[in-house]
Amino acid sequence: MQTVLDRALEHERARAAQVYLTQPLGGGAVVDYTWGETMDQARRMAAHLRHERRLAPGARVAILARNSAHFFMAELAIWMAGGSTVAIYPTETAATLRYVLEHSGASLLFIGRLDDWPAQNAGVPQGLPCITFPLSPASGFEAWDAVIDRTAPLEGRIKRGSDEIAMLMYTSGSTGRPKGALHTFGGVSAVSEARIAHRLQWFGYDLEEHRSLSYLPLAHCFERAAVECLSFWDGRVRVYFNDTQASFLEDLRRARPTTFCSVPRIWSKLRQGVIDRIGAARLEALLADPEAAPATRRGILEGLGLDRAELAITGSAPLPPEVLAWYRALGLELYEGYAMTEDFAYSHFSAPDARTPGHVGRPLPGVAARLADDGEVLVRAPGRMTGYYGEPELTAASFTPDGFFRTGDLGQYNANGELKLIGRKKELFKTAKGKYVAPAPIETLLNRHPMVEVSLVQGEGQSAAHALVVLEESLRQGAREPAGRARIGAELARLRGEVNASLPNYEQLKFIAVAREPWSIANGCLTPTLKIRRAAIEASVASEVEAWYRAEGPVVWT
Repeated sequence: MQTVLDRALEHERARAAQVYLTQPLGGGAVVDYTWGETMDQARRMAAHLRHERRLAPGARVAILARNSAHFFMAELAIWMAGGSTVAIYPTETAATLRYVLEHSGASLLFIGRLDDWPAQNAGVPQGLPCITFPLSPASGFEAWDAVIDRTAPLEGRIKRGSDEIAMLMYTSGSTGRPKGALHTFGGVSAVSEARIAHRLQWFGYDLEEHRSLSYLPLAHCFERAAVECLSFWDGRVRVYFNDTQASFLEDLRRARPTTFCSVPRIWSKLRQGVIDRIGAARLEALLADPEAAPATRRGILEGLGLDRAELAITGSAPLPPEVLAWYRALGLELYEGYAMTEDFAYSHFSAPDARTPGHVGRPLPGVAARLADDGEVLVRAPGRMTGYYGEPELTAASFTPDGFFRTGDLGQYNANGELKLIGRKKELFKTAKGKYVAPAPIETLLNRHPMVEVSLVQGEGQSAAHALVVLEESLRQGAREPAGRARIGAELARLRGEVNASLPNYEQLKFIAVAREPWSIANGCLTPTLKIRRAAIEASVASEVEAWYRAEGPVVWT
C-alpha cells in the first residue's frame, strides 16, 4: 500500500513549484515554501540524522514546538532517516517533558517556537542531542539552518513499510500520566486515504486548492491527522500557520481555509467577538431583516476569514446548541465529530442527513462501532493503534477479544444511527443516595451559560452532587466587590435551579461553588488540549469540600 511518505515524495516531483506551507515571521511578514523546497530541506536533515547522527532504524526522535513549517519538514526528515516521531505539547511542564523524553527513549529533540522555554529547559535530560528550528528561543544548541546549509540531500526514493511505526503519540494526560499510542505507517495512511473518500462520499467536497490553518497543537492527534498527514496525502492542500494568540484572527483571514477545524471554546469566542462588536440587539435585527441579512451574514463570515469554508468541524467537547445554531444561521454548517488518539482521530462524524445537536454523528466509512452491555462505546477503526508503548498489560486490557477498542466513553445511538456521548465510565461517582452520577452532561448544561467558562461536577459519598465553576474572564474582577458578587451569585443560583429542573433528584446539585482562580495549563488544571484534569482539580480543593457542604445557600464562594 502507499504511505503518507510515498505520497509526499510524489508531490516533491509532481508539484515541486507549488506553494505548500506559509509560515508567519511576525509583524505580518510570511515566508512561503514550495513542495520542492520543503522536501529539499527534509532530505538534507534526513541525511544529517542518518549519516552524522547515525540514527538507528526505528529510533524515536522528539519534537517540542509550536506549529510551524519546520515541524512538517522535521517529521518527513525523521521518517526518511528511518525513525519514528514523538511530538510533545509545546505547553508541557518540565516534569512532563522529561517523562515523555525518557519514557519514549528519544534519541534526539527538535526544539521550535515556544512560549516558556526557560521553565521547560530543565526537562531536557543532560546530554540529549538537540537541534533548533528557525524562530526558536536562544538555547545554544545546533541550528536547523546550519545543518541544512552544510548537508547534501539524501538521495533516492525512500520507502517505509506499512507495519513500521510512524509516530508515538502521547495522550494529553487528562486522567493521569500521558500514554504513548503507537501508530504505523499503514494505519496513518489508511486514515488519510479514508478522509478523502469520506469527504467525497458524504459531502461531495473536492476542490482544486484546499486551504487549512494549522493552530491546534500538532502533538494532538486530530491536528496531526486532519491537517498535517492529510496534506501529505493530498498535495493540493496549502497549509498556513498561526503566529501568536493575538494574531489568530489575522492569520485566519490570511488563510481563508476551505476546511476549518476548531474546539468549542474557539467557536464561542469568535461568536462573542462578533456580538461584542456589533451589539446583540442590532445583530439580531440585521439578521431578521430579509434585505440586510444576506450582506450581514456574508460580512460576518468574511470578517472571520471563514467565507471560503466548505467544511467546518467542531470536536473535543460538546458545543452549546445556541452556538451551533448561530453559525448555521450564518450559512456555515458546523459538523460535530468524535474520535481518539488511539484510533488516529477517525471514528464518528456528522453528515448532512445526520447532524442532530448534541450528537457526534455516525461511524465513518471503514469504522465498526457498538455499545457494550454497560453502554461503553467500542470502536474498531482503520487507524487503530498497535498498542501503548511499553504497556503490554494496558494494551491487552484496552481491546475486546474481537479487536474493538474500549473507549471508556458511555454513549447512546438514536434511531438515525447518531451517537450521543453521556460521560466517561471512570468519571461516574456515587453520592450517599446510592446512585451513580455522570458529571459530563451536567457540566455541559453549566458550560452553556455565558457566565461560566468551565465547570466540574463532583460529590463522591456526599449527600448530593455539587459543581465547581470558573467564572468567565470579564466577571472575575467584579466578583471581588460585594455588589458584583451579589449580582453574580443571584444569577448562579438561578442557573442551579434551571439545571436541577432538568435532572432527576439523585443528580441535582446542592450548590455551585465558585473557584478562586481560573484553571489553566500552567497550574496543572487543564491539559494542553484544554480538557479539565479532574483528579488534579479535585485534589486541590479536597480539604475545603466538607466546609462547602456545611455552608448555607445555593452558591459558595471559595
